[in-house]
Amino acid sequence: MDIAVLVKFVPDLVEELEIDEDTGMLDRAFLRLMPNELDEHALEQALLLKERHGGTVTVFTLDTGDVDETLFTAIAKGADRVFKIVGEGFDEGASNHRQAAVFQEALQGTSWDLILAGTQAVDDLDGFVGALLAQRLELPYIGYLTKVVLQDGGALVQKEYPGGLNADIEVACPAVLGIQAAEQPPRYVVTSKVMEAMKSATIEEIEAPEVEIAGEIPLAGMSLPEAGAQAEMIEGDVADVAESLVKLLRERGVVA
Repeated sequence: MDIAVLVKFVPDLVEELEIDEDTGMLDRAFLRLMPNELDEHALEQALLLKERHGGTVTVFTLDTGDVDETLFTAIAKGADRVFKIVGEGFDEGASNHRQAAVFQEALQGTSWDLILAGTQAVDDLDGFVGALLAQRLELPYIGYLTKVVLQDGGALVQKEYPGGLNADIEVACPAVLGIQAAEQPPRYVVTSKVMEAMKSATIEEIEAPEVEIAGEIPLAGMSLPEAGAQAEMIEGDVADVAESLVKLLRERGVVA
């Protein structure tokens, strides 16, 4: 089973995000990027399937800055090939429609039976890349998956629904799957193996082609959440707190 994995780089949410006053967009000048957590789960699920059934794992990502270490880490974990897609404007953020179109072109030169991606990314809470790619490739897509079991000609997947409900769904290959969580946490790899991969492995580069994009909605601007009213703490003994609370409720018109 040959599996392609799509990895997106997103802002590190530990860092304080700022809005550029001139553009109204996210200020990326000093932004630290990291691989999207759910895409790392997609890679882990792909590696588990490779270990059980054989085949290959190939990782694709857009060149959004310092992505090489992550790609070499994927090799150290067990990926067979890694591709960095180089193009203009990726550092400023590419729309989901553009990403899907670029990934479609990049995938044409490789062999795959399944395409795995994270269900969504933390920067936009959007999981449309996998679905849009499936539409462009005319393949089935199922998202929010927590388990993938390969079987003859396809896979049995477990889809997670709100409220703790799960469904087992059969899907024929080739297909695109959105991973919510791998069957185990993404594996840790020691630095020495990553360094070894840097010496022996190669990151293959693909020039992003000009793609036709239809249906995307332009982003007008972004803003930080407005600060709400601060909580008012009522102090004192029980009688004082009760009296103050009743007085406050009467002032606000909650009680007569």
